Amino acid sequence: MKLQLSSPNNTKIEKDIAITGSKSETNRSLLLQALFPNIKIANLSNSDDGEVMQKGLAKSNGVVDIHHAGTAMRFLTAYFASQQGKQVVLTGSHRMQERPIKVLVEALQALGADIQYEKETGYPPLKISGKKLEKNRVSLPANISSQYISALLLIAPSLENGLELELIGKITSVPYIKMTLALLEQIGVQTSFVANTIKVAPKTEVVDTTLVVESDWSSASYFYSIVAMCDVGSAITLSSYKQNSLQGDSVLAKIYKDFGVETIFKDNTIVLKKTSKDIADHLTYDLSNAPDIAQTIAVSCLGLGIGCHLTGLHTLPIKETDRLAALQKELGKFGAKVDIDSESLTLQAQNQLAEGVFVDTYNDHRMAMAFGPLALKVDFVVNDAEVVSKSYPDFWNDLKTLGFAVQEL
Repeated sequence: MKLQLSSPNNTKIEKDIAITGSKSETNRSLLLQALFPNIKIANLSNSDDGEVMQKGLAKSNGVVDIHHAGTAMRFLTAYFASQQGKQVVLTGSHRMQERPIKVLVEALQALGADIQYEKETGYPPLKISGKKLEKNRVSLPANISSQYISALLLIAPSLENGLELELIGKITSVPYIKMTLALLEQIGVQTSFVANTIKVAPKTEVVDTTLVVESDWSSASYFYSIVAMCDVGSAITLSSYKQNSLQGDSVLAKIYKDFGVETIFKDNTIVLKKTSKDIADHLTYDLSNAPDIAQTIAVSCLGLGIGCHLTGLHTLPIKETDRLAALQKELGKFGAKVDIDSESLTLQAQNQLAEGVFVDTYNDHRMAMAFGPLALKVDFVVNDAEVVSKSYPDFWNDLKTLGFAVQEL
């Protein structure tokens, strides 16, 4: 599906939007519910990834295909490996079979798991024969995707002896690790995170508990970008959000102050208000703890005609696509000059945007949504726009609610 995007007639926007539950919190909560069935979950994400996770957890044998869902691949690998008697082949899309999983597999094997590679060593698909994991100590590089770490932490309370996990080196994506530990603590699991060692105590049962999933801060990022490019006085109200969020991307409230956007917390909502046009001509951020908002920030800067230097992006090349290379190419279509290396992106200020651009999305939901707000500045077309269903199926309809012209070609 190709969509032609154009700006609203009025670029002073005042609207309310309800955003689905966080994909990250949803998938963590679903795995905990599978381990402890008396857990209930409210405000589940309506994303493809959440649906794939639910379907995967419901299976005990045969082929489990998670398509493009990287979180589900990591979490289900740990889950099935720890479930005695379950035998599955865990697979995904062509891109998923190019995304490395060796670090997680080796950690699970060190705990006693029976996992074999069906094709290329280090990559899905995986043949998993679930068994009781009795060992309780393992180490991982600290600078890997936090999903590997969270996968181990989530199954830890169900292991007979719990888990002691040592992280070697400088830890990245700390908020996602803390999110996982906070959810464990909400269901009564004892945890500790001291220096580079995380300990999770075993737990045989939990009391009846309802986990309330906060709305997705990554999804909120696109509305921060919109407000940043709108007229002063614009305000978008998003629900449902907490000031003391578990999600690392809640750093948006701080970052977008630099773009003239204030965040007001009120009754489980956030009001994003454009208060100033005074923006520095070059911004620098270390996004080690929130790499998923890099695309949004880069596009915001492009739209506002300012430069940026974004670091801490070493996990982006192994996402749904190589996000650094994809950003360089797609920003370049609008005339931007972009330099990348293995963990950073530098965008030079660009005052005039090329027209008639077709933005490719690379099977990556965030590529589609990050560029959406740019329609405030220039008309363009998004290819394979349906990819947003991975995390935010209502995205294009919500843009229409704000007055954007969204036309299928």
